[in-house]
Amino acid sequence: MNLNATLWAQMVVFGILVWFTMKFVWPPITKSLDERARKIADGLAAADKAKADLADANKRVEAQLAQTNQEATQRLGDAEKRAHAIVEEAKKKAELEAAKIIANARAEADQQVIAAREALRAQVAALAVKGAEQILQREVNAGVHAELLTRLKTEL
Repeated sequence: MNLNATLWAQMVVFGILVWFTMKFVWPPITKSLDERARKIADGLAAADKAKADLADANKRVEAQLAQTNQEATQRLGDAEKRAHAIVEEAKKKAELEAAKIIANARAEADQQVIAAREALRAQVAALAVKGAEQILQREVNAGVHAELLTRLKTEL
């Protein structure tokens, strides 16, 4: 066989093979590659979107945590203020109660002092009458000399 004819035959067969490949084999392969590239691009885009969503979610969570911390701090501050106010109110009530108790005790003590003075005056008047009896060696009538005894009590 001739080398040129074989070469031409191989070139024709090669051309037919190329044409057949380009017509029937290559389009499904390129379609598959394009589809795969599109899926990869969609997956990457979805991953990027998911990353962005995650970052946004993290920011929202951090903002919510900051707000929650701020609210908790504010509530603790309010609770401390309220507790302080309750303690102050209790102190004021206790001071008022103590003042009432002290005033009542002083009034009672004053009444007891007055009663003791009256009792002492009566005893002193009785002793004065006994002393005058002994001095005069006669009986002094308390009913007759009531005005004198009253003056004596007021002077004591």
